[in-house]
Amino acid sequence: MSIVYIHAFSGVAGDMLLGAFVDAGIALTDLLQELAKLKLEGYQLTAERVIKNGVTGTKVQVHCAEDHHHRGLTEITEIINNSELSDKVKQKSIEVFTVLAKAEAQVHGSTLNEVHFHEVGAIDAIVDIVGNCIALEMMNWPEIVVSPLHLGTGFVHAAHGVIPVPAPATLKILTERDIPTYCQGLRNELVTPTGAALVTALADSFGYQPQMSIAKIGYGAGTHELEIPNFTRLLVGERKKNNFQRHHHHDHDGDGKHGHHPEHGEHRHHHHH
Repeated sequence: MSIVYIHAFSGVAGDMLLGAFVDAGIALTDLLQELAKLKLEGYQLTAERVIKNGVTGTKVQVHCAEDHHHRGLTEITEIINNSELSDKVKQKSIEVFTVLAKAEAQVHGSTLNEVHFHEVGAIDAIVDIVGNCIALEMMNWPEIVVSPLHLGTGFVHAAHGVIPVPAPATLKILTERDIPTYCQGLRNELVTPTGAALVTALADSFGYQPQMSIAKIGYGAGTHELEIPNFTRLLVGERKKNNFQRHHHHDHDGDGKHGHHPEHGEHRHHHHH
């Protein structure tokens, strides 16, 4: 079973996660070819190698001309549905946007269809969200496990003035699922609303790294220079059953995916040699 472990030791944002996929081997040219199906004009997506605290990673950036077009959820859904992207990429991208829109609407006291995001409707959010879904499709939709999220603290400037970190929309999104979060006093926004929406909508589960082999690693760079390297890290590999005894392991539930977490030790009573 292929698995992607998202290690958010320095948070997660849409561009950081996309950078981590590119760093782990998803070709930028392939991403661009798929993103072209959205028929969005006026942006460029670039990837460059960066070094933070001696650690090398990839920073992707969406460069767009001034985009004063604040799109709402309905319009974004139409752009995605009218594209020639696969049904699963469409469905997952819209799920991420819906999580984001719902939180923004609640935080700003408006309704789901009225919400016009300053961040979300912008081209960069569309490219980041759809891009991450395309990357997962290129990996044949592996199982996705996400680490506890390092949130950060402090204050940031937002469209309507200074707001606390984590941003209200980020916190609202994280209430949707049972997600472990923490803060170590770093005064920066480490998890963004888009990053929170991506993991909330796409993760199969949350927690520490499961028992897995590691075939590929990706480091996706954020914008901050912190005392810790500002990357989202991806580990890509295969889930490993606890098969240190030499015998075959019965897969009781058939799909080998859910309910089978040997690291929790539920099979220790088997095969006392």
